[in-house]
Amino acid sequence: MSRSGILLALGLIIAGVASAETRQKPPPLDKHERVGGWQPADGGVQIPLWPEGIPLAKPDSGGRPEATGNGTGMVGGRLWHWASYVTRPTMTVYRPKDHNSGAAILVLPGGGFEVVATDLEDTEICGWAVRQGMTCAMLKYRVPQVWPIVNGRQQRPERLLALEDAQRAMGLLRAQAATYGIDPHRIGAIGFSAGAYLVANMSNTTERTYPATDAADRLSSRPDFAIIAYTARMLDDSKGRNSLELRPWVTISPQAPPTLILHAMNDRTDDIRQPMAYALALNDAGVPVDMRVYAKGGHAFGLRPTADPITIRWPGQVRQWLHDIGMM
Repeated sequence: MSRSGILLALGLIIAGVASAETRQKPPPLDKHERVGGWQPADGGVQIPLWPEGIPLAKPDSGGRPEATGNGTGMVGGRLWHWASYVTRPTMTVYRPKDHNSGAAILVLPGGGFEVVATDLEDTEICGWAVRQGMTCAMLKYRVPQVWPIVNGRQQRPERLLALEDAQRAMGLLRAQAATYGIDPHRIGAIGFSAGAYLVANMSNTTERTYPATDAADRLSSRPDFAIIAYTARMLDDSKGRNSLELRPWVTISPQAPPTLILHAMNDRTDDIRQPMAYALALNDAGVPVDMRVYAKGGHAFGLRPTADPITIRWPGQVRQWLHDIGMM
């Protein structure tokens, strides 16, 4: 099918999706913010990304100490939790207890570059990954970071601190592959919302904006596979409703890895056109890209089962896709 035909078909799909039923929203919950660094449970080993003496660019935390809290809404009938004011990023590694497939995955949670969702889009994802025989590393990256507004339009920061942390983490995983019992050529990344944008960014560039610290920073930071869940900050929505052009800061490389995109049509936070624009750009560059799109699911569903089929079906679809591309 021609590109114009694909666009027309996708446009008809969007036009045919019924709007979500109007529901009365419950009042927001208290965030219960508490000073103190996030600590892992359930066997995770948290390690600093950089040695203590290495100076790092600081996030827009206003000098506040790291804190944790919970979101103001429920997901799957439960609270979700976050960390913020992170100045010293960490990577927490979870290893499979039984079968080790040799594959590994780096988890990049969402949070709008304001917080890092530490359970819904992080530890719960690692719990699933290790049950599949994968080593899983969850990233607690530097936040918050303001995306400036110029002439009424949001702009990407010149140095995206979370991206630097993600690139460093990927380099560390490859440098320590033998220690973790993983294949350095089967290390992928999964990202959610803001984290999905980071995975897309990692997929399409290996340029780093920080000086190399050690051998890990000289290894490729590009993942071997990429999973993009309800992505953000990709679409240039100034071009009109039917445009699928990418933002000026989004670059596409033919060296990007095989990519699987997950999204719900009724996502009111990040429109379905966000992943559509990215998928078409990857396809034009010759990059293998798969999409799994559901009518309902909203935004930030993570792995928690709800009445929406996407929440229980996407993990199995990811597993099958990893087998299909030879990563599992």
